[in-house]
Amino acid sequence: MKTDENRNVTRERMQRLEALLDGEDELRDRLQAVLRFSRKIRVSEYHLTNACNIRCKGCWFFEYGHDTATREAKDAEALEAFLIKETKERRVNAALVIGGEPTLFPDRLRLYVKHMPYVTISSNGLRRLPMEGFENVAIGLTLFGGGPMDDQLRGIKPSGRTFSGLFETALGNYRDDPRAGFIYALTETGIEHIEETVVRIRDNGNRVNFNFYSAYDAEDPTALARQEELLEEALRVRAKYPDTVVSTPYYIRTMITGRSHFGRFGYDVCPSLSQDHAGHADRLVNGNPVLPFFNTWAADLKTVKFCCTSGHCNGCRDSQAVISWMVVSMDRFLTDKVMLETWVEMAESYWKQFIWGPFHWTKDAGRRQAVMDPIGDGHAAQVSVDLAHGETLPNPLLAAVAGREAAEAGEVRVRAPEVVA
Repeated sequence: MKTDENRNVTRERMQRLEALLDGEDELRDRLQAVLRFSRKIRVSEYHLTNACNIRCKGCWFFEYGHDTATREAKDAEALEAFLIKETKERRVNAALVIGGEPTLFPDRLRLYVKHMPYVTISSNGLRRLPMEGFENVAIGLTLFGGGPMDDQLRGIKPSGRTFSGLFETALGNYRDDPRAGFIYALTETGIEHIEETVVRIRDNGNRVNFNFYSAYDAEDPTALARQEELLEEALRVRAKYPDTVVSTPYYIRTMITGRSHFGRFGYDVCPSLSQDHAGHADRLVNGNPVLPFFNTWAADLKTVKFCCTSGHCNGCRDSQAVISWMVVSMDRFLTDKVMLETWVEMAESYWKQFIWGPFHWTKDAGRRQAVMDPIGDGHAAQVSVDLAHGETLPNPLLAAVAGREAAEAGEVRVRAPEVVA
């Protein structure tokens, strides 16, 4: 029977993992810490508003008419009722709040903070999110191209009038603010600006994750021509400023090229899909893992969007979709100890973005040990899982190792984080 075959595959992977961890106590502890925290997080994405105070070139939200597709819900009571339903019925506890521009409506954001322990917003940085009441909210600040390119691509008012100084404004608003990190979309035409931009972020007391500024539904050979040069520079800068650039080398390579060692990123493998969207019936059973509980909700609080971003998959390199693909694919990294450590490093780097988690770069080793040792007996729990009875277990390691076969059988959907889109 296929179920028995799936369990045999899972058992073999568990045995392989135990062999890789033999004598590797530090790696075992790191892996256990990541898995213990990851299994707590159940995330969905929410469009807080259809309004924005700028019009970035290449912004999928406006380019594909998401701002006019639904009517924005403005009633506070309706929003609170919706959030209560999300937490009670769907058991979501982590919110990625996007727009439009979420900082335009801090009162709405307060309701998210009230009802969910883990809140992250995506912002253009023009308005500072107050500290009071938002001390534990993670803020992802968008940045396109670097240098003068950021103003060229993003310094555009809704009226069409251009302005300058957007990056400088964001730096000023979030200087030495541990909540905030930059999501820097690299471009082939902005290679010369990467290092200087990273240095400015470092000197401002922030951290940065690399994204990729790609054209949706387009295969542009002129842009792809400089891809290797872009990759080389991104990796060089990351190696020079490892305390500032949170992204790992493996992730950077996958994000820029769209390829991992086991396949190409695209719809068939992307895990950041709305579970309740009718268009994903075939995808949800194709054997590739997805993010359980994940939905993207439109600003009307009723419409379930296609995915975490535009809904146009060709050419998409959304940073958080790509890193989520890596995190749910742990079973692909069990070939040797080097690859397993590569996976653990990527998972740790993902969580470093969020001030509300124990892996944030401001947290000390004591906080991290508390995650590894929740019982408090001084010993991190063993990674191994007892499969003697062959039952399907709600264990994050089992889910990560079970992979494609169990997902296809409907036994387990890999639980992995996906927060900033």
